[in-house]
Amino acid sequence: MTSPAFPQVAGAPRIALLGATGAIGASISQALSAAGTPFSVVGRSAAGLSTAFGACPLATQRIWNPDDAASLRAAVRGMDTLVHMVGVPYDAFHLHPRLMRAVVEAAEAEGVRRVLLIGTAYPFGRPQAPRVDESHPRDPHTFKGRMRKEQEDILMEADARGALQGAILRLPDFYGPGVDRSFLADLFTAAAAGRRARVVGPIDTPHEFVFVPDVGPVVRELLRREDTFGRTYNLAGAGTITVREVARQAFALAGGPPKLMVAGKTMLRLAGLFDPLMRELVEMHYLMTEPVIFDGSALERAIGPVAKTPYADGIAQCMAAARRG
Repeated sequence: MTSPAFPQVAGAPRIALLGATGAIGASISQALSAAGTPFSVVGRSAAGLSTAFGACPLATQRIWNPDDAASLRAAVRGMDTLVHMVGVPYDAFHLHPRLMRAVVEAAEAEGVRRVLLIGTAYPFGRPQAPRVDESHPRDPHTFKGRMRKEQEDILMEADARGALQGAILRLPDFYGPGVDRSFLADLFTAAAAGRRARVVGPIDTPHEFVFVPDVGPVVRELLRREDTFGRTYNLAGAGTITVREVARQAFALAGGPPKLMVAGKTMLRLAGLFDPLMRELVEMHYLMTEPVIFDGSALERAIGPVAKTPYADGIAQCMAAARRG
């Protein structure tokens, strides 16, 4: 299938990555760079953007303060398409819908045509089917799920009223080389260091993970097409795997058996008395016992086959990165 070219004007960047300095932003920027597509990267910190993108000739850096409407409008001015992946602290999920509304209002005011939101499985709540497709009820029973659902609704309501074209790409839990905001991350650093790894249990439930470098090419293909907007998509991982099996493979590459310290829900509650992050993890623990496994067939119908790195290869790459430090 031949993809149409990206909409551009005289080679100027028309795509802006909001919240670009994270792992997903890096993957998307690499995919756009591989296609020779100029883009803008938007973040709060000039130093952070320079560190992440200073060596990328196709990236134009823009600083914003998303709490300031004028700064937000300036950041998206002249753009055709926004990719929204702005993170918030795990104990401040109430900011997700607030920021989404501000971005939509700025996009509408500046004539931005399309907004792609990088989302999560949280809005679905507990899975009601072995495989969750886009028609699955969004019935979140957690605060974080409700905030993510509200975030989605703000964007797709703007699409419905014709203010802009919206789309959502939902990701499962992710992992990748050097990706520290993954609950698998400590497995790789611990195996490389020869210490006990801290993991959240149960560890024998089949789970799904997406390899971060696989995300960028998917986003690039969604952005290349016009008919992919106005819809939502679930990106499935490369099948399922248990945390125990990830640990077995990672430690085997380091030359030894797995050494694990497993925290269940009760331990998370106790740790949460002293650590706010641990306290926040309790609410989402259902994903360890009732994981959401995506059906990604709608995405593949929209953009064609999706390349997915097998777990063995992904784990090997993560271990290589962990050894390099």
